[in-house]
Amino acid sequence: MAKRIFMLLSLGGILLLSSCGHKEETKEEEAKFLVSNPLEKDTIVDRKYVAQIHSIRHIELRALERGYLQNIFVDEGQFVSKGQKMFRIMPNVYEAELSKSKAEAQSALIEYQNTKALAEKNVVSKNELALAKARLAKANAEVSLAQTHLGFTDIRAPFSGIMNHLEAREGSLLDEGDLLTTLSDNSKMWVYFNVPEAEYLNYVTKKAKGEMIKVNLEMANGSIFSQEGVVETIEGEFNNETGNIAFRATFNNPDKILRHGETGNVIVRNNYKKALLIPQKATFEVLDKKFVFVIDKDNTVKQREITVAEEEIPYLFIVKNGLSVGDKILLDGLRKVKNGQKIHMDYQAPSKVFSSLNLYAE
Repeated sequence: MAKRIFMLLSLGGILLLSSCGHKEETKEEEAKFLVSNPLEKDTIVDRKYVAQIHSIRHIELRALERGYLQNIFVDEGQFVSKGQKMFRIMPNVYEAELSKSKAEAQSALIEYQNTKALAEKNVVSKNELALAKARLAKANAEVSLAQTHLGFTDIRAPFSGIMNHLEAREGSLLDEGDLLTTLSDNSKMWVYFNVPEAEYLNYVTKKAKGEMIKVNLEMANGSIFSQEGVVETIEGEFNNETGNIAFRATFNNPDKILRHGETGNVIVRNNYKKALLIPQKATFEVLDKKFVFVIDKDNTVKQREITVAEEEIPYLFIVKNGLSVGDKILLDGLRKVKNGQKIHMDYQAPSKVFSSLNLYAE
């Protein structure tokens, strides 16, 4: 009787263990994986590039004649108008040279007139008259040259702009070519920034289609400049060391906020119509290529390569090739499944999935 009871207990234990194992196996088989579709949506992506800001005209003002700096009519940081007198070099020597050349020109004129009168009476030859005429022309040229040198003693603004630091003070002895100050026309600003080759190709394709590349400028304090800029020129060759090419955007500067030599960030806004978006965490890499797991009609996991068009959106990738909006993709448990494996799905709508993203892809 005891032997029979023992056999019944043993059989019951085996059945119990078998039942537990079956439940665990069923539980494992019924594990569900989160699945959704790509989201199709118009998307704007901003790219930032470090930029250097230059005045549309920025020149050095230098002494054109040698002499003492007699007067300074402007101050540092002042706005000056075109033609406004800024500096004067002591003109005494040049005034004397002009007076001398004028006297010589007057003498040459009298000589010419006398020679002409004699030539009309055939007292002197025509050659003598031609020489007198040439001497008069030379004397008049000397007057013009002396007037030019005297004019160079007054240094005027060649265009309207803001002057910079004074490099000389009143009374300084200047040599020809000495720097006095710099002058900047800040009515418009040229903003230079470098673009990698791949992005250059995208932008130049847009420009070839007649699309203007419009940009914004983030200033050093983080605020956005009020005026929108337009890319007008692209340099002719790439920098072999960096693989970049320089772009130049032009910004109107009506309030003269921007100054020559500032720095900032150019923001290029890229518009993607009906962009196909997926979470970054739904992708994995193999040999520098990106893949996702696509779920077919039989709930079988299939590995598929994708091409990413834009990688700089938080939490998201824009898919250029490899997926369509109707494909179901695996969102989690990527390391727990294998290519060709059947799974149980827990489907969530893309809108719900995308609203809850809070991690970057790893």
